[in-house]
Amino acid sequence: MLVEGNPVDDQLSDRKLSEELGAFDAAAVLAEKRDLGELTLEIAPEKLVAVCAHLKAVCGFERLSGITAVDRYPAEPRFEIVYHLHSVSRNERVRLKCRLPGEDAEIDSATAVWRSANWYEREVFDLFGVRFRNHPDLRRIMLPEDWEGHPLRKDYPVQGYK
Repeated sequence: MLVEGNPVDDQLSDRKLSEELGAFDAAAVLAEKRDLGELTLEIAPEKLVAVCAHLKAVCGFERLSGITAVDRYPAEPRFEIVYHLHSVSRNERVRLKCRLPGEDAEIDSATAVWRSANWYEREVFDLFGVRFRNHPDLRRIMLPEDWEGHPLRKDYPVQGYK
């Protein structure tokens, strides 16, 4: 049986989280959106690790359930790096997004906050070519080391490079 939370309670919780982050660093949250019962916060890329550390230590988001990327080619900024966080103790979820340019797409690694970020970031690096600064072992995880390119980029040839 699926039990849905009270939308008013959800919105109050979201507002509390937004206020908490605003008090922590007013310049960190660039935008927020609630859609289909989920809160998404757009975070300034240079503030990501600090926001993640704060969300884990102070707000109770102890679990990183995934990191992925979205290629918006040909739009700029080209990439969105998406972090899915979960507070097990409160059964709450939040999604963080950071937008990165297509040229030299780089962002700081979240492995200092969650060790589980290691493999997720390696997957994003392997398939999209986004680099994670200060990552302890940034190398391909799915494709061979000699693979040319990043196959989930929208400008990657369907038949691969010849």
